[in-house]
Amino acid sequence: MNIRRQHWLLNRRHLLRGVGVALALPLLDCMRPLGAAGERTDRPRRSVFIYLPNGVNTLDWQITQAGADYQLSKSLLPLARHRANLTPFSGLHNPNAISHHHNGYTVWLSGAKIGPAVRNTISVDQLMAQVTAPHTRFPSLEMTAPDGGCLAVSSDGVRLPALIKPSAVFSELFEEPKGGIAVQRRGLHRRGSIIDAVLAEARALGSDLGQADRGRLDQYLTSVREVEVRTGRSDRWLDTARPQIEADTRTKLNRDVPPAKFGDYLRTMFDLIVLAFQTDLTRVATFSTGLEGQGPAIPELGITQSRHALSHHGGNPDLLRQFTEADTFLSTQFAYFLDRLSAVQDADGPLLDTTMALYGSAMSYGHSHGMTNLPIILAGGAKLGLKHGKHVDFNVGHVAGYELANPGKHYAICHRPVNPKAHLSNLLLTMAQRMGVETTSFADSLGTVSEVLA
Repeated sequence: MNIRRQHWLLNRRHLLRGVGVALALPLLDCMRPLGAAGERTDRPRRSVFIYLPNGVNTLDWQITQAGADYQLSKSLLPLARHRANLTPFSGLHNPNAISHHHNGYTVWLSGAKIGPAVRNTISVDQLMAQVTAPHTRFPSLEMTAPDGGCLAVSSDGVRLPALIKPSAVFSELFEEPKGGIAVQRRGLHRRGSIIDAVLAEARALGSDLGQADRGRLDQYLTSVREVEVRTGRSDRWLDTARPQIEADTRTKLNRDVPPAKFGDYLRTMFDLIVLAFQTDLTRVATFSTGLEGQGPAIPELGITQSRHALSHHGGNPDLLRQFTEADTFLSTQFAYFLDRLSAVQDADGPLLDTTMALYGSAMSYGHSHGMTNLPIILAGGAKLGLKHGKHVDFNVGHVAGYELANPGKHYAICHRPVNPKAHLSNLLLTMAQRMGVETTSFADSLGTVSEVLA
């Protein structure tokens, strides 16, 4: 008798049907073969990228000890309870962002070298989404604070639009569009017909163009094909109902939070990401907590100036104090996000174990736009092959030590990379590979970051 036949095995997209409705089940153990224990290929792999605009008060953020025996800095103390599940970095930089000043965030996840005649390139989150998209209703989720900008960049170098209001995120994820499936399908088919016509005409035109114009046309066609793929995917998902959300959760998350409650706003957006991961609607997300050159104030702390204004402190003790308070406040919200990922479980255990969360900025010293020695933290992903518990300091061996009592000397390492091989793209490549992206390079990467690999 073959006791491994598993008559009870359910398809991942099994629907509960009854009383005229169809509901999608969450990810359950009985959706997996018995032989899938241990190292599996079907385990959901998730990544989220959270952006901090205008750098930090690096004097209170900088960790001064490398390795496992480091002490968390003042700004990072709220993360103490997650120490075993995170890795702070020092010394990372993006060579192609250094000249971008307030636009460094546009290449934070792409590592691209862009200019007046050179477009951005695909961001690592969208590279990951190409792998995860076949399994989820939404390839990725893009979110931003009210004055922020989107971090995600498509394969043809165009920044994707981002959702701002929690209610808009909730509606996009969990509410069926008006008109029903038939209306939605007609709209998608109409879009598909338009795309087919555009592609046919463009192909006919291509043979008559010069080399430069053909290159531009190819870029355009790439965009059109992406729309074609997304349209087809949306059509296939129409017959799968969105997850049903409990009333109290709906009330908590389907609302707009005023800017005067910035902490509440951030926690609500983080809860939405967790819920999107928990229901497997998407496995890739980006969230910018503010725009470089602006950045929200924090009325809860009595901080009325923008984050940008605090970053241009000019050594003013009061502004530096407020800047540190703001950094600590944001670390507290990130710790809350890690709390939620730790508390919510699926068939693989805590979501944190199958989720990589990158938190940081494209700028370190905002006062004069220093863009090296970046503030970067990587958390989670234990079941994706990551290990944590150490401060990975790429400045070691290149500087004698941290002289935080001598700010001018410390700020120097925030303006020039002391370790030229410590590219941020090395870390992005490492994350991409852990997400199942089959590549040996990304942007200007020089290799993976072995220090965080189990």
